[in-house]
Amino acid sequence: MSYPEIILIALGLSFDTFAVSVSTGLMVKKIHFLQGVKIALVLAFFQSLLPFLGWLGGSQVVKYIAEIDHWFAFVLLSIVAIKMIIDAVNNNEEKKIISLSFRVLILMGLATSIDAFVVGISLAFIDIKIYQSIIIIGITTFLAAMIGMLIGKQVKCHSGTKIEIIGGIILFSIGLKILIEHLCKM
Repeated sequence: MSYPEIILIALGLSFDTFAVSVSTGLMVKKIHFLQGVKIALVLAFFQSLLPFLGWLGGSQVVKYIAEIDHWFAFVLLSIVAIKMIIDAVNNNEEKKIISLSFRVLILMGLATSIDAFVVGISLAFIDIKIYQSIIIIGITTFLAAMIGMLIGKQVKCHSGTKIEIIGGIILFSIGLKILIEHLCKM
């Protein structure tokens, strides 16, 4: 998998984080820079950790399903993409954040990264450098969180739904590309 494709996966995964960060900035206008860095680091940590854990699990079964691994990658990425789009469309109200305690940050990190675990499983079925991938995912998520909080602090932005839909479309497109490339090699 090429670096542009890894970056697209990272962008797709970071859209949930971006939307939550915009909401955080909207609701907590007085986020200081170091507090924003702390929030972004926690979100980036989980967004990097869960794909790695998914990859570890997926790499244990890849040898048993090697002939149909492209279908698994496509189906898993499609499920995540469809879930992101459905959640975005069905979630008409803003995501509420009561406080920014460490416990809440951990829950935010886990909540925005569950989909990344499934993506990590699908990454085990393709040729990918996992360590470089999780670094790219972490950096992308960190930047998305920082930019999201900044935007949330500055303007009244209600485009979180659109952003999550775009993320779902990107992940679905990557899954479709993996499937088509493999089918064309046959």
